[in-house]
Amino acid sequence: MATSRAPLRFREAVSATVSSPRESGFFFDFDGTLAPIMNDPDAVRPIEGVVERLGALAGLFARVAVVSARPAAYLRDRFSGTPGVRLHGLYGLQTVTDGQIRTDAGARPWEPVMRRVAEDAARELPGQVLVEDKALAVSLHYRAVPSLRGAVERWSSAKAAELGLLQQFGRMVVDLRPPVRGDKGTVVERESAALTRAWYFGDDLSDARAFEALRAREEDDPAFIGVRVAVANPETGDDLSRQADFTVDGPADTPDMLDAIIHAFHDMRQSQ
Repeated sequence: MATSRAPLRFREAVSATVSSPRESGFFFDFDGTLAPIMNDPDAVRPIEGVVERLGALAGLFARVAVVSARPAAYLRDRFSGTPGVRLHGLYGLQTVTDGQIRTDAGARPWEPVMRRVAEDAARELPGQVLVEDKALAVSLHYRAVPSLRGAVERWSSAKAAELGLLQQFGRMVVDLRPPVRGDKGTVVERESAALTRAWYFGDDLSDARAFEALRAREEDDPAFIGVRVAVANPETGDDLSRQADFTVDGPADTPDMLDAIIHAFHDMRQSQ
């Protein structure tokens, strides 16, 4: 979906944000945005320096959050040193609050179903497909053998139809999850309700939902500024970039953009 206005310039987006820090927030996808994509999901760690930047942002602005398909326990481990950063796992089905994981009540009854899905996937799909059991979701990774995409998507679609599950297609992966309302867009919509400026950084198909949430808020509230940042990659094409205000070349460049925002905040304070 195309943006409903001309893309913002980076300088004007930063200026509007640092001038209203108590009304501004930053939201981030994890894989492909704050961390590299890898064949082994468990081996992924945040890009060097990004955890410290998020901690710095959390000390300057009203809200900083990571919104990911990863389980909340995984995010809590990777961001244990940044208590000011909110963590939303499994597309918002899980949230870390005061160090404790809270799970959507509507999702809990689906744990036995998702366990069965993981077992079925491991038994029925080709062995080169990595089946990631997230307790309340199952991720089917075909990155090691991209030619298996069709087989994975057909299997996933049939299982979703059989059990009434939701599918989310992503970068060399298909996620199956309970039919509980919620995605990255609904998380951003809820978490940015009290803000007048909100940024979202993402790289994947599911991140378009967050972009759409910011765009819808702008249409409803002329005073609101939603800044959409696409993290480029060769796997999802240009669709997300076309919806963005600006693009960074990859996760390794995200810290530099955050540094520019942090420095602009301090420059603004020094000039007052």
